[in-house]
Amino acid sequence: MHRPDFSVMENGELLLTIAKRLKELRNKKGVTQEDVYNDTGIHVARIEQGKRDISFTTLCKLADYFGVDLNGFR
Repeated sequence: MHRPDFSVMENGELLLTIAKRLKELRNKKGVTQEDVYNDTGIHVARIEQGKRDISFTTLCKLADYFGVDLNGFR
């Protein structure tokens, strides 16, 4: 699997990479966006669309929820 180099990405490109990976992780875990919200309090719909900037804290919470380290979003 190709792993993007976050250091050379534009902000919009980075958001889309995180969005795609978040959706992959959610589908792999077999949970809905509503399940994620109920379990974490995080609305992921706009994050998955790449339309919402994501804080470092939120990214860490999602990584923990999906059982990956931050590199899991690469």
